[in-house]
Amino acid sequence: MKHLKAFEDALATIHDEGRYRVFVDLHRHRGRFPKATARFEDGEREITVWCSNDYLGMGQDDDVIESMHEAVDSFGAGSGGTRNISGTTRFHVDLERELADLHGKSSALLFTSGYVANEATLSTLGKIFPDLIIYSDAQNHASMIEGIRRSGADRRVFRHNDVDHLRALIENDPADRPKLIAFESVYSMDGDVGPLEALCDLADEFDALTYLDEVHAVGLYGDNGAGVAERDELMDRIDIIEGTLAKAYGVMGGYIAAEDTVVDAIRSMASGFIFTTSTCPVMAAGALTSVRKLRTDAGRALRQEQQANAALLKRKFQDAGLPVMMTETHIVPLMVGDPERCKALSDTLLFDFGIYVQPINYPTVAKGTERLRFTPSPVHDEAMMDELVEALLAVWKQLGLDKAA
Repeated sequence: MKHLKAFEDALATIHDEGRYRVFVDLHRHRGRFPKATARFEDGEREITVWCSNDYLGMGQDDDVIESMHEAVDSFGAGSGGTRNISGTTRFHVDLERELADLHGKSSALLFTSGYVANEATLSTLGKIFPDLIIYSDAQNHASMIEGIRRSGADRRVFRHNDVDHLRALIENDPADRPKLIAFESVYSMDGDVGPLEALCDLADEFDALTYLDEVHAVGLYGDNGAGVAERDELMDRIDIIEGTLAKAYGVMGGYIAAEDTVVDAIRSMASGFIFTTSTCPVMAAGALTSVRKLRTDAGRALRQEQQANAALLKRKFQDAGLPVMMTETHIVPLMVGDPERCKALSDTLLFDFGIYVQPINYPTVAKGTERLRFTPSPVHDEAMMDELVEALLAVWKQLGLDKAA
């Protein structure tokens, strides 16, 4: 192959920086989450998964699975085309209506993933507003950054959650240019929450649109699971809400919710939507069941159990002297600060203790802030937590890592 050395050099750099990633081959067992079987070169063994984005275990929910069985038996496997060309089914339509209602909007639009939803929507906004300026939080998702880049709009990056810095940037720009503020609710690596109300106030003051990424919050916050904006009674002040069906809802796909005209314009102009085969009906069916279930008392109970388990794990880490970041959300990061030892810590936990937590290294987080990121679910029990803490302490000492002050 021509130019093979360029590929080899790129991989060598990643290896040298200690951030080469290896997939863990998992067999999840229905009804036994967070237990799974991992396949290694020397055989298989049971492990406990501590890093899944299936935050509530809905990927294992009996009602969700049954609805997917019914859909595949009735509709078959694939959707058969793009949404414009034979790829729209009643599941797509019903799910979009459910998501719009969930977020208090008049319309919603499905995408094949949350990444595509962000990239396609934000890039299209630059076509709709030729002179647009987009103000983006410094810790926004890569999909948001890529969508903003492709939009062709002028971009201003404000310091993470720093409303004063954002104000200074806006005041430095012409008042008559269209503006959009793009931010998240729950930031998944640090587990902190954006200042949604203050950002909405600033948007009102400067007549800016608001774009909120709720992917790590939908299903998990608010009475119906619509996210932090619902919890804080701010949904009506957000112009475009983006979410995912692949985390708390346990299936796959992404979406936006907004007013009819906004969604219709994105539907009609976004190449990432127009030219992509639509979500399989079986996926849409499972997501619809999951969204509906998490709006019930059963969903509220799951959210309470998850929050309680997240709080308990943080306390256990803190009591053990481990450098846990005491977040206000369900995300439980444990700071390591070195890529090679972060990977060694993860590998040792997996191979010696059957505990799977993925190392989070650059470029996902800044260099020097490498960490392990735990996502306790409602079915991670206290015995599992105690085993985790005991294993962490043993490996922490073995690797010569510093404990919390």
